[in-house]
Amino acid sequence: MKSSIKKQTFKAIYRLLDKVSPISGDCGKLCNSICCTCSDDTMPDAEEHPSDFNVDSLGLYLLPGEEKVFSGKEDWLDWGWIMAEEYEFPESWHGKVYFLRCKTAPVCHRKNRPLQCRVFPLAPHLDEDGNLYMIYHSGALPYSCPLIEERMPLDPSFIKATYTAWAHLLRDPLIFDLVELDSEERMANHEPVEILYP
Repeated sequence: MKSSIKKQTFKAIYRLLDKVSPISGDCGKLCNSICCTCSDDTMPDAEEHPSDFNVDSLGLYLLPGEEKVFSGKEDWLDWGWIMAEEYEFPESWHGKVYFLRCKTAPVCHRKNRPLQCRVFPLAPHLDEDGNLYMIYHSGALPYSCPLIEERMPLDPSFIKATYTAWAHLLRDPLIFDLVELDSEERMANHEPVEILYP
């Protein structure tokens, strides 16, 4: 998939989000870094065994074009990929979707972490008029996040910076299609949408 967002733009968004955090201090201490912890089984080599890659294992996928920020040889990451057409991604997505899993948790390579790590526990949501909002991540997770479960107050600067990041990311049609699809599914499933910003 070819993203319209350049590598330098992704890096600028990374720098913006480097300056903020969901709460004061390390939120990983609340749950022993559960969202970063890998299971014992390792992901197969992406090029040799892509069909054996288990997307249900704990990890995250990169947004289209975000792989440009990484070399693919980071010794602290396991890489895998699947074909977008085989999973529930937008119809506009074709080709590889890269999945990553951290091998060094709970020691975090914070300055190099992907966008999904940087923006969690927030998620972008588009209403029926296309307006962007920040909400708590909704949907099933393979772990319990205290920030979400207890509705812990999040730093306003983190929420605003995350909104700014998504506003830039949504300029890319592929990323817009993903956020739109997720938003439509929330509304179709009557999931509660708790707007945090704006």
